[in-house]
Amino acid sequence: MIRRMLALTSLALTTAFAVGAAPASANHAWNNYHWARTANPFTLKVVDSNTADWDDNQAFALTDWSGSTVMDVVREAGDDSTRARKRCAMISGKIHSCNASYGFNGWLGLASINIASGGHITQGSAKMNDSYFNSGSYTETNRQHVMCQEIGHDFGLTHQDESGADLNTCMDYADALDNPSPNKHDYDQLETIYSHTDPSTTIGASISSLPDAVPSWAPATQKTRSVYVDKLDDGTELVTFVLWANPIHGWR
Repeated sequence: MIRRMLALTSLALTTAFAVGAAPASANHAWNNYHWARTANPFTLKVVDSNTADWDDNQAFALTDWSGSTVMDVVREAGDDSTRARKRCAMISGKIHSCNASYGFNGWLGLASINIASGGHITQGSAKMNDSYFNSGSYTETNRQHVMCQEIGHDFGLTHQDESGADLNTCMDYADALDNPSPNKHDYDQLETIYSHTDPSTTIGASISSLPDAVPSWAPATQKTRSVYVDKLDDGTELVTFVLWANPIHGWR
């Protein structure tokens, strides 16, 4: 794979917690990335490879995101073996949600999407890093915030703001990680992203999965950037959004 980084530099979660909310971004679409579909609302499946202690978090997040007028997000049972969760291979036309002890490598949550021509998302994954979450430093609200955000990225959303301000949404980049749900601005942005339809669909489509396509960056040394793009041999791109572990809670 040939790595190509987006020219988008963002603040890692080493920034100080800001008191008071800054204005939300008027547009927090993730480039033009979106799932191709022929009608709205559409149903998107999230394959559940999470362990039982994450099931409630995932269910809560899917219910929240299904509050959008353009999509219904539903759970599909998946393989929750340790091997499957650590691998978290992308699945064509779906989002794969996994948790595992991925190591003290600097990241708390990781969302990846495979992009075909036209900015169409063909598959996605959302990973939660238990190496940190099982350390006792993170609360249930923190867990919910991260689950909500990683799945939200897989719809084509970026952060509402990256100043560290608390905007009362799981799609903010505040150190506190204290917002378990999306807010109205997130739903409005989804309506904008999916205001058009496409002549074909990538939802549930038979497109080659990427079981071994992983970001080529070195997590332990890249804490000043949150978005990475890897150009794959088949001409598609693997785009990854990183949520760095919060030094307020401790990371190694």
